[in-house]
Parts: sequence; C-alpha cells; structure tokens
Amino acid sequence: MNPYYTDYSEFLGRLFPGVKVQKLSVDGGFTCPNRDGTLSRGGCLYCDNRSFSPEYTRSTPDIAAQIAAGRRFFGRKYPEMRYLAYFQTHTNTYAPVEELRRLYLEALAQPDIVGLIVSTRPDCVGEEVTGLLSELSRQTVVIVELGAETSHDATLSRINRHHTWHDVTDAVARLHAAGLHTGLHLIFGLPGEMVEDMLETVRRAAALPVDTLKLHQLQIIRGTALAAQWAGGTDDTLPFTAEEYLRLCAEVVKLVPRRVAIERFVSQSPPDLLLHPRWNLKNYEFSNRLLRILQEQSR
Repeated sequence: MNPYYTDYSEFLGRLFPGVKVQKLSVDGGFTCPNRDGTLSRGGCLYCDNRSFSPEYTRSTPDIAAQIAAGRRFFGRKYPEMRYLAYFQTHTNTYAPVEELRRLYLEALAQPDIVGLIVSTRPDCVGEEVTGLLSELSRQTVVIVELGAETSHDATLSRINRHHTWHDVTDAVARLHAAGLHTGLHLIFGLPGEMVEDMLETVRRAAALPVDTLKLHQLQIIRGTALAAQWAGGTDDTLPFTAEEYLRLCAEVVKLVPRRVAIERFVSQSPPDLLLHPRWNLKNYEFSNRLLRILQEQSR
C-alpha cells in the first residue's frame, strides 16, 4: 500500500479483490456538444483525441473488434488479465439513451470484460443517462469519469469547455446519489491559472463525494488551437519544469484524503504530436520521483 496516498491499483483492488484488472479503451463513435455546434465548434482549446486514443480503437468502428484487438495486445504479456471497457474518446454519454444501452451492453458482453468506465462531460449526465448507468451498476462495476478540468469558470470559458463548475458539482451529486463510482479529470497548467488556482481546484474536488481524481499536466498538442497560441506566444500557460510539477503534485497529495484515489499525475502524448512539455518521463518514473520527494518531506 502506498503510504502517502491511495493509488489506482489500490482502488481497483477494492473493487476486484485478487483479480488483475486494467482499462481497455473503446471508441464508441461519439462526438461532443462543443464540436457539433450544439454549444460550439472546434472542441476544447487543447484537445486532439489522437493524443490518447490507442491505434487499435481507430482501426475499426466495431466495438467487439476493438476489444478483441486490445485483449490480444495486452494478453500476450498478461494472459490472466481482466478488463474494464473504457469508453474514452469524446463525450461517451452524448447519444440517445437506447443507443448508449446498445453500445455499453455490446462491450460488456465481450470475453474478459468485468466492468465499464464511461468518460463524459458533467453537463451530459442527465436523469436518463444516470438511470441507465445505475441500472447497469446493479449487474457489473460502472465508473463514471467526468471531465471537470478546473473549478474556475473563467478558465473553463477560455478553454472552450462550455460548462461550469456548478455543472460538475451537480453531476457528482446526482451520480453519487445513484450509487455510482465517480471520478474527476483535472488538468494543471491551463491558460491564466497559477499554482494556487490549481490547488484550490483540488481542494474543491476533494471535498465532493468522488472516488478518484485523474490528474495531468497540460500538454500542447500539434494542430490544436492552443498550439497556435503557444507558437505565437499568446497562450498564457504556466510552463512547468518536471521538478516544478513534481513539487506541485507533492502539495496535491497533502490535500487529497485517503478515501479518494489518485489515478495518475501525468500523461504522455505520442512524440509526433507533443510540442510541450517534453519531460521524457514515463508514468512509473514520475511516480517513483514523487515518492522520493514525499519521503524527504516526511522526515
């Protein structure tokens, strides 16, 4: 057990005692309300789904085929692995509820799938969607991952999110009342924010009835609107070095209670897409360095 914070493996161990489980990404063919013109077009300032979507999810729209490809990839090394079907790309509740039911059930019917993770926006989990997810949670493990990004509405407006922090708190309350495992996704280093703004977001997030926080540094991805601002020197982002970001994460750990698991602190986009920052640190390397800092601070 991690002595300083609850990590994601401990969280999954509580849900699946004695079973090795990991996420298996699925692309359900969704879009977003701030891409299709409902709220806006162009998506979030920093977003390019290619930066985090595995190749096997882009090779076919068929969910069963995607899961089979993912199982072949991971199963070679971990034949006993079981998987959570992770609907990751775009807004994965942004469709009629019967279409959502069909997609989720198709994923859950595949071999070695033991649960469902649905990534979505906080303004796209109304009563019907919550009811469907709650229904499925009586049959299997269901985790909802909300893209909150920040608790500051001015920042949310700047990055073209088109939702508010109130939408986040409202969605968390609804999902929690329905008995669903709920996590928040947060990004550090967004335009206009300083370290204290980021820590305030963590304080507000940790005070909610959430199960997990998923954190990472802002990444500037080639071809995005943010990349154009960055190239022109108008992006107004806080340029962390790896060491500065490690120190920020050490402060974050102190604010997060043990009941809330921290899924990760960093993300690493493909080198051909990533412009900045280029720390060349794998997730486990970052975690090991963070643990050393926490150890030093605890002496």
